[in-house]
Amino acid sequence: MTADAPTRDEPHGGANVAQRLNWLRAGVLGANDGIVSTAAVVVGVAGATASTGAITTAGVAAAVGGAVSMALGEYVSVSSQRDSERHLIDKERRELADDPAGELLELQQLYQDQGLSAETARTVAIELTARDALSAHLAAELRFDQSDVVSPWHAALASAVAFTLGAVLPMLAILLPPAGVRVPVTFVVTLVALGITGAVAAWIGGGSRVRAAARVVVGGALALAATFLVGNLLGTAGVV
Repeated sequence: MTADAPTRDEPHGGANVAQRLNWLRAGVLGANDGIVSTAAVVVGVAGATASTGAITTAGVAAAVGGAVSMALGEYVSVSSQRDSERHLIDKERRELADDPAGELLELQQLYQDQGLSAETARTVAIELTARDALSAHLAAELRFDQSDVVSPWHAALASAVAFTLGAVLPMLAILLPPAGVRVPVTFVVTLVALGITGAVAAWIGGGSRVRAAARVVVGGALALAATFLVGNLLGTAGVV
């Protein structure tokens, strides 16, 4: 394998922390999707009809369909990632079996490239190889740990749960208030929730919380306005 691998500058356990933060951010974004997509559906239906039954049916269908879609998408994505990771592990395992001496020299060179002297790099490479050669190469060359191989089922479940939790908010906002104010209330609740999820996602990723919140709020407002307008036009035309 090539020695032109990224420098491993994370402390021990840093990859696991980063992975947990990525999962948390994915959960926040999944909830964000649940909020805006379900809100857009129920607001659109509310623009066409005041029937609580129709709004409820559409909202539940949107929540269930969206959660299933998110879960399937996450399952396929993570399955592909896991297959790639397993391929890299198997490839590294074969290389270690075919040419252990060459792999040891490669590991030494990787540590020298990070700034260690040849003697120190050699010592580190020998000791890590004696302890767990495969893990040492995966960490130094690929910044990857065998324990980091994720489960597509866990990812799918987490995505579905996050989306469903997000979908609950606009459902409550559209159903609990009186019919005359349910659409404005849903607009306000949805946009506030989107602002919060956008800011949280940016905080996790280290970006600007104000800009992130503004982006999702503007996008959410446009989506809600568009679906409400379409629903209102269909209702006025007597289609619904």
